[in-house]
This record gives sequence, C-alpha cells and structure tokens, in this order.
Amino acid sequence: MLITPSIAAHSATLPLAPLAIARRAVGPQDVQIDIEFCGICHTDLHVAKNDWGRSVYPIVPGHEIVGRVRAVGAQVTRFAPGQAVAVGCFVGSCGTCSSCADHMEQYCLSGYTLTYGSPSADPGGYTQGGYSKSIVVGQDFVLSLPDGLDPASAAPLLCAGITSYSPLRHWGIGPGMTVGVIGLGGLGHMGIKLAHAMGAKTVMITTSPGKAADAMRLGANEVLISTDEEAMLVMANQFDFLLNTIPVPHDFNAYMSLLKVDGTMCIVGAIGPNAQLNTRPMILGRRNIAGSLVGGIRETQEMLNFCAAHGIVSDIELIKAADINQAYERMQKNDVKYRFVIDMASLV
Repeated sequence: MLITPSIAAHSATLPLAPLAIARRAVGPQDVQIDIEFCGICHTDLHVAKNDWGRSVYPIVPGHEIVGRVRAVGAQVTRFAPGQAVAVGCFVGSCGTCSSCADHMEQYCLSGYTLTYGSPSADPGGYTQGGYSKSIVVGQDFVLSLPDGLDPASAAPLLCAGITSYSPLRHWGIGPGMTVGVIGLGGLGHMGIKLAHAMGAKTVMITTSPGKAADAMRLGANEVLISTDEEAMLVMANQFDFLLNTIPVPHDFNAYMSLLKVDGTMCIVGAIGPNAQLNTRPMILGRRNIAGSLVGGIRETQEMLNFCAAHGIVSDIELIKAADINQAYERMQKNDVKYRFVIDMASLV
C-alpha cells in the first residue's frame, strides 16, 4: 500500500482540503504514476458538491492526469519508469462485452470504473482521482503522452479534448464540411481547434459577440451570434454537423434549422432533461440529434497523437494546489479561459 498526499472534498459544503490517501500496491499489470499536472473539469465541481447525489466522502477528484511512470508491475510491457504518460476519465471496464471488444470501453455494458468515485478494490473501497501526487492504474488504461505536447496544457485533452474529438471523428469531419461549435468554454474551445485541424470550415456559434475575437484566434473561420435572428436565417441549412457543448439546460431546437439535410447535432454536455423536442425540423430535413461521451482508450491515444501532430493543446491557467477553492469559485462564474490545471509539484 502506498500513501500519497491529495486534495479531497470532505463534504458537499466544506472547502476542498489536504488528505493523505492510500493507493494499492503495484500489481503485476499495474503502472504507478507520479502525477505532475491535473486538469480541473466541471464534473469535478459537480462531484465535490454532490450535485448528482452519488458522492461518497472523502473523495479526490481529477481525471485529466499527466505524469511520469514511477514503477511498473512484472507483466507490464508497454510502459517503463520515466516515461511520460496520461490517464483520463476511467480506469477499468469489463473487457468482455461488445462495446469493450470494439475498443469503446466508455460504453461498457457492465459499466466502466471511473478514475474517481467508483466502487473498487482500492483502499477505502472507491477509486480516488488525480488531485494527488501519485496514482496506480492498470496498464490497459494508461496512455502514452507524445513528444512535443506541453504536459500542463495537454492535461485537459484527457477529458475536454477527447469529448470534443470523439464525435468529430465518429461523424467523419473533414475537408469540404461545415461544422458549428455551440458554446465557447472548455469543450467548445477544443472543438474549434480540432474541427479546424480536421480541415472543416469551422463556425463558432455563441450568444456573446465579445467572444468573437477569441474564437477566431482559436481557429474559427466565422462567428455566428445565435441571438441574431437575421444571421441565423442566413445560415439555415448550411451545417453538416453541430457540436453542442453548452453545459446547462437550454432550448436546442433553436439550432436545428442550421443543419443541412441529414445533418447531425451532437450534444456533449451532461444537461439532463431538457426542453420539449420539436420533431418538425427533424422530419423536414431528416436531421439528427445525438449524444456522445468521451472516447475509448484506443481513440484517446489517437486523439493525443493527432494533437501532437497538429500542435494542439488546451488554453490553460496553471494554478497551485493551495488555490483550488478559489479556482472552483471562479469556474462557477465561468471566469476561466479555458481550463484550470493544477501544478501538482505545489502539493506538499
């Protein structure tokens, strides 16, 4: 058993605070990782505050993990001490269902094991995440961090990056296509970068004219203000694909007329029940509404390699561990461009 410092949520109402946690001993198939950087995802905030009613305290958030291998088990063949590696949103799956067989562990029919908050054989009975100095993960759920990616800025690729990449890849985004990215936040800014790198005409769709300049800097070819009714009419039937990253309930029917015949709007925000679905624009244009989670391990590695090849990382604000509660407060106010990342060297 390994003892490591961490930052944990101790209840839904208390600030996050330091906690020494136990990690399992390194088994034959395990990789022990010294964590260098961990991104802060909005999911971390939801879990820390028990917004979804499933949190078991104390809980250590964090599923955008970058670090270096400290030690490997006797049967580990793909990783070696000193190697730069990464860990994303899940650290286990059944390995036998049809989804796992198709390298889509994120859709494991038996349920995957989350990087934090899932029942497990780890000390304490639950997985604990990346706001810590060290983690032990089975080698099948460890990713290689390609050369050339700044490790701090690469950390959010493990959630925000792959959540945007997976649907773009699945729907075959490429040259000659027009893609709209709805919402300019942690996911949206990655969606712009990735769609642009895939060769699509990329349009930022936002309610905020003040975000236009930043959207263009990130790679958008155009900006569409969704509250401008005339502009929305002009862009009707122009989009092959819409990546809807808005993380709160909203009326997504308003965007359906933008899609071409057979176009798809993919929702990646965990918004839960929403406005009543208007089927008329779907029927008239054979349009589709879909959803998407993160990618599987193979696809996540593909995404990291793609980002390295195209020089893509997240725009981040690097913080010290002691500033975690201030970062959470700012995140609730959308006061971040576009992702906080914790420098774990600051955790003592």
